[in-house]
Amino acid sequence: MKGIDNLVLCGNDLEAMRERYTALGFTLTPLAQHPFGTRNSLVQLDNVFIELLSVAQPEKVPEHRPGHFSFAAFNRDFLKKGEGLSMLVLDSEDARADAAIYRRHGLETYEPFDFSRRAKLPTGDDAVVSFSLAFVSSPQMPRCGFFCCQQHAPQYFWQPYYQDHSNGAQTVLEVALVAERPREIIAFLEHFSGYRAVAAGDGLRIATKRGEIAVHTPEGFHESYNVPPPDLGEGPRFGGFTIGSRNPSPRHDLFGETIELFGAAIRFEAMPVAA
Repeated sequence: MKGIDNLVLCGNDLEAMRERYTALGFTLTPLAQHPFGTRNSLVQLDNVFIELLSVAQPEKVPEHRPGHFSFAAFNRDFLKKGEGLSMLVLDSEDARADAAIYRRHGLETYEPFDFSRRAKLPTGDDAVVSFSLAFVSSPQMPRCGFFCCQQHAPQYFWQPYYQDHSNGAQTVLEVALVAERPREIIAFLEHFSGYRAVAAGDGLRIATKRGEIAVHTPEGFHESYNVPPPDLGEGPRFGGFTIGSRNPSPRHDLFGETIELFGAAIRFEAMPVAA
């Protein structure tokens, strides 16, 4: 059963993104370079992470080609029309098996993509982390990217040191997708996630193993996040996400707050204290 693995937040200035997220009380991983021209820095939570991403070496970005989806080209083109939450990623135990399942469901699928990069451990040592990605896309949502990610070296990727945040952040409770007509994208989201959608007001919710995919109308998103919805001129868009936090320091008491950063709304909610 799948859960949210990570959210890709695409911006023009990665250093500025790192500064703002650090100021909010997040601990960030060191900068990492991808072999295909993008670079990132991560907010690691409990088996889910926020990926702050920019295009650092545009000359290395591979283009899309038949049967092959380019992560870097998608995000490069996304930035041409503004920053924001560009992609939703679910976890995977077998990316190739997932690609086959997506194909059987009639989704637009691509060849799985394998890559590795160097990661800096808290000790200062380097390690190699590697991944297999299975991409799908929806012609109804050209500004939204979707894939699942299989990790091959999780023991090097997940580091408790990077998961200790002074704002008490623990997990992603919700990713918010905004659509004029939520029901028109139910089939795609159900096949992508492997879960059934349920009605929630004038929108929909899909509860995954880790976090919910919430589909809001523009009005519902504004009511829930208290900020304007994204421009839906090219179809549904990711508008923001909700962080579950507990025991923040007084300096980072963000419960009930929504903050707009680099084209995405971030809402903070208190998590219940375990009995």
